[in-house]
Amino acid sequence: MKTRKTLVMIFALTLFSLSFAQGARDEKASRPHAYVLPDAIKWQPLMAGVELAVVSGNPQKEGEEFVLRLRAKAGTKIPPHWHPTDEHLTVLKGTLFAGMGEKMDGVVAQEMAAGAYAFLPKNMAHFIIAKEDSEAQIHGLGPFKTVWVNQNK
Repeated sequence: MKTRKTLVMIFALTLFSLSFAQGARDEKASRPHAYVLPDAIKWQPLMAGVELAVVSGNPQKEGEEFVLRLRAKAGTKIPPHWHPTDEHLTVLKGTLFAGMGEKMDGVVAQEMAAGAYAFLPKNMAHFIIAKEDSEAQIHGLGPFKTVWVNQNK
């Protein structure tokens, strides 16, 4: 019981700290609050079977927070690649398989159903396979670039 009370207290203090830090950051914010409804998202083709949309921020700007959406058709494979910044990926719809490494290997890929989250550290090669029509949200700090592994082969 004492452990549970301690965990609750730590959780409450963490939430308070985060809200305090957010409040301080909000005072400096130059962007107003925003709502982005699904019909307002502007999808752009990334590759066959994959579309990408910028939901918030500028992923190309140094140090700027951004939110992207990725939409992939069933069976689509996003080949091995890496980013020079950390990537936070949340599956919103469907099922994706995320694998680490410079070669696509379904055996080492982790199944990620809607609601799953993955943290992909900067410079770590990874790939994605869409098991079914899927949508994911990516967020992080810019500049967000994609470096394809073996792009010349």
